[in-house]
Amino acid sequence: MNVTRAQQIAQSPDMKNVTYNGKSVYIEHVDAQTETATIHFLDNPEKQQLVPVSQLEEH
Repeated sequence: MNVTRAQQIAQSPDMKNVTYNGKSVYIEHVDAQTETATIHFLDNPEKQQLVPVSQLEEH
């Protein structure tokens, strides 16, 4: 995924089908300068993780 699309998804009121390493995630914030995203896994909302945007996939 690219940074622009990740930002669009993060700002969208609609839930999108996004995965990281095959697991469904929610994008909380995107940092365009570092091309990273703060995500949490849908099955574990308390656990946040910082990941490269390029490793996120939209389905």
